[in-house]
Amino acid sequence: MHELTLTPEAAEHRRSSHGIMPLFLNRWSPRSFTSETVREEDLMACFEAARWAPSSYNEQPWRFIFARKEADLVRFRSCLVEFNRLWADRAPVLVAVCASRRFTASGEDNRHFAFDTGAAWALLALEAARRGLSAHGMAGFDGERAKDILNVPDGYDVMCFVALGHRGERSALPERMQKLEAPNRRKALNTMVYEASFPDE
Repeated sequence: MHELTLTPEAAEHRRSSHGIMPLFLNRWSPRSFTSETVREEDLMACFEAARWAPSSYNEQPWRFIFARKEADLVRFRSCLVEFNRLWADRAPVLVAVCASRRFTASGEDNRHFAFDTGAAWALLALEAARRGLSAHGMAGFDGERAKDILNVPDGYDVMCFVALGHRGERSALPERMQKLEAPNRRKALNTMVYEASFPDE
């Protein structure tokens, strides 16, 4: 296992203002994937990492449905918008991230379900990066079609799709996407962290 290594050009965009693990900087969301198979151990370890995310009342509202066989991949791809299909069709694994909107025991609405599921997805993405894999989350998909095709029960939402696999060459992407194929920057810390109260705008 190894962390993704950034090129000097990419590292220019991923400098932290405080000392953190390189893993956080090395995780990014490429669009170019190879067709190389993802090992069973690596795939399951990504889901295992997600399993340990914190959640309200330890509800663990997230559910992951994945595809790696061609017939299943075809079904998953059919849920994606055209732009995402242009690159995600090459990924060897696609994952639908689902979440329950209600608490299991009481049946009451869980207003934290999306927040908690986001934490699980983040841990999945970090474990993927630790293992030299890439994970790219996608909001562009047909949610109703996904629920139907993937047999998602009432009370669950399909939150996102994820392309997972080994990073490919930038040149493998359509020309208009190639210039986007690099780690992006982040806003300055002082634009998102405030002491005591939200600042006046």
